[in-house]
Amino acid sequence: MKEFVRLMKALSDPNRVKIITMLGVRELCVCELTALLEVAQPTVSKHLRILEDVGLVSFRKEGNWIIYRLNDACEGHARTMLDLVDQWLDKVPEVQGLRQRLPEVDHLRKCLS
Repeated sequence: MKEFVRLMKALSDPNRVKIITMLGVRELCVCELTALLEVAQPTVSKHLRILEDVGLVSFRKEGNWIIYRLNDACEGHARTMLDLVDQWLDKVPEVQGLRQRLPEVDHLRKCLS
């Protein structure tokens, strides 16, 4: 029960849900997420840490960058919630708008500027 409640708390923030929906399309670095969400970098990092703590996202290092992705290895409630978030929010205009903006962000261009 405790893990389920932690998962629900992690998904209770709109920006964390937006991060999940964008990572469902492709891997992104913090600077790309910052540009898409239009929030401060420390805020995005905090959201990613919360999502990582409950097992929804994972990361890899690529040079100086940390690239985040949905955690393919997540199981149980976490896997179910990732699938449901995608189904429930696929047609939401705000999510569609963010997904349409994904090609505009490129971590090499964003992080070096």
